[in-house]
Amino acid sequence: MRPALIVLGTGLLLAACSSVILEPAGPIAAKEKQLILISTALMLLVVLPVIILTLFFAIWYRASNTRAHAMPNWAHSNAIEVVVWTVPALIVLALGWLAWTTTHALDPYRPLEETGKPTLEIDVVALDWKWLFIYPEQNIASVNEVAFPIDRPVHFEITSDTVMNSFFIPGLAGQMYAMAGMRTELSLIANRPGTFGGLSANYSGAGFSGMRFTALATSDEEFDAWTRKVAAAGRPLDETAYAELAKTRENSPVVYYAPGDPNLLVNLIKKYRHTPPPEPTGDKGADQVSETPPAAHADH
Repeated sequence: MRPALIVLGTGLLLAACSSVILEPAGPIAAKEKQLILISTALMLLVVLPVIILTLFFAIWYRASNTRAHAMPNWAHSNAIEVVVWTVPALIVLALGWLAWTTTHALDPYRPLEETGKPTLEIDVVALDWKWLFIYPEQNIASVNEVAFPIDRPVHFEITSDTVMNSFFIPGLAGQMYAMAGMRTELSLIANRPGTFGGLSANYSGAGFSGMRFTALATSDEEFDAWTRKVAAAGRPLDETAYAELAKTRENSPVVYYAPGDPNLLVNLIKKYRHTPPPEPTGDKGADQVSETPPAAHADH
């Protein structure tokens, strides 16, 4: 009786939950929701019959049921073999086709469809344990808060100045890894105004649980007002400010910088990339080598 109550209670709790992934606010998240639902339905075609038949066999062929017909010498059925091999094979083929088509359609590096509005460029830097957003065109920056207009394509360029993290706004797009010395990309569009939670979906240490940010989808007028508010901060994102910001700190508050540093993302990527040593000079013969071994190139 107790296990049944646990299962029932868990089901009621899950039914009361509202998953933001299933309430998309943009076309990318909507397609991802569709992919999740279709994949789940296809897999349930196998899972549900197995569960139902398992319960049926356990009840019908119990020792006390004298009506169950025992077949001790039964070993093979062509009809059953056809079903148990054909149905899963068809489901695997369908899932494979679905994965292939949606992987290309939802490629985060793929430009979004034209909307008649210019794309908003935002650089993203993962730190311990906070997110830094830089607007190269507006020459501003913010910590743990990002804003963009609705119905306008947004293109994120993402890197890390610490360990690997994963940039994720569940209501608008899928996750994308942030890695030191590398540049990744993510595009999205918000169809409606709102405040959306963002987070790191990759464990990165003690302050991971507080590595969250707020994504503001606003009207064009509200976005302009937000940029003016950030620009009025009067706190430049220079080397001193960045060094202080990069210090390990948990649950960092929202901070604004103006002017920002449009070259910060590129400089951080170069910081982690190895360069070959200079060619040896002097009277060394062709058969002599430099005492300094060549640095190993990172495979990006």
